[in-house]
Amino acid sequence: MIRKICSDGVGYSVVDLTDVRHVFAAAAPRCGDSLESQADDALKTIEAVIREESTLGSIVHQVVFLGDYSQLQEVRKIIRDFYGPEMPATTYVPQMPCEGGLISIEALGVGRKKGEVDILRFSDQLVLARHNNISWIHCAQVVPQTDATATYDRAKDAFQRMQSLLRRVDVGFDQIIRTWLYLGGIVDPEGESQRYKELNRARADFYEGISFLRDRIPVQEGPAYPASTGIGADHRDVVMSCIALDSERSDIVAMPLENPRQTPAFGYGCYYSPKSPKFSRAMALSCGTYATIFISGTASITDSETRHEGDFESQTNETLDNIAALISGPNLKRHHLPEMSSSLEQLALARVYIKHKADYPKVAAICKRRMGNVPTIYAVADVCRPDLLVEIEGVAFAQRGTAGCTDGRC
Repeated sequence: MIRKICSDGVGYSVVDLTDVRHVFAAAAPRCGDSLESQADDALKTIEAVIREESTLGSIVHQVVFLGDYSQLQEVRKIIRDFYGPEMPATTYVPQMPCEGGLISIEALGVGRKKGEVDILRFSDQLVLARHNNISWIHCAQVVPQTDATATYDRAKDAFQRMQSLLRRVDVGFDQIIRTWLYLGGIVDPEGESQRYKELNRARADFYEGISFLRDRIPVQEGPAYPASTGIGADHRDVVMSCIALDSERSDIVAMPLENPRQTPAFGYGCYYSPKSPKFSRAMALSCGTYATIFISGTASITDSETRHEGDFESQTNETLDNIAALISGPNLKRHHLPEMSSSLEQLALARVYIKHKADYPKVAAICKRRMGNVPTIYAVADVCRPDLLVEIEGVAFAQRGTAGCTDGRC
């Protein structure tokens, strides 16, 4: 179901689970000393992958990791000039690539295999990809515009701007399946609180009264929230992005997943945050025989407690154990997705956030040993608790035997 190629700074996965081809790519520059030369190398590497897979012009979503955020405007011009009218929704994340370069890039392409794909490019913040009567909406580089300085106010403003972007294509905020929240100084104090706690307070207040994906969840046994990553960044502000789903098809099922090894994040006690983080551990979207699983940022936490404090290798293994349990057959069955199963080897894409760059070689070795050749971005970032040293997210795929839709159009 997944074909992967990884070598020399580039990795990509090809998923042909329908009549549409999905390509996930991650590239670190292999040459060049300047930002321009490194960006050009990474972009051309991804372009070559997309051309090789016969999906040229299909990139809909891109994330650019920048070691020096003061170069944002320079790299934005480089990337706009490179893509021209085929510009993907692009988020610029102020996180240093672990490999030592100035930039690394992650990209998602959705191209024709047998079916038709329509890509509507409204701006470098908003791209819609439509196939098989399904629309995937990609919102990128959502930043606050308010003059307020408090994390709470700036986060609330950014959520409102995300909502406005979705309205441009007649999509509601309740149709979001996945968010990313990047926050500078995430564990720093802010007044009598902490910046991450203030971000959680803003999210909880903005989500109040929203019933996410209510028409797609067949059995709802608790709160339903999008999958999400809330992670540190070098720049002091907040940057957001999201993916939403729009379709009139009734056979597409959404199922928020929780981990049997962990307390749901939205169930955390007040000790961790006055208003708990409102996200699901993963969001599974299934159609008949297949499921796509968007895995939230995951760390070395069981129940609600940090494990292996000060030991980044054990934290990495614990994090991978959590992801393996989350996407396992027994857990999918527990969430009303019977006969489906996934594993670390079924990841199509991963991001690994590492607090200390010096830990990168050993963390990468553990990830490669346990995940195999998965296209992976490694970035330096603070995690949402001071004692957490590693966080991992990804996209996985699961497959059922024969039940459900079999016409290849899910």
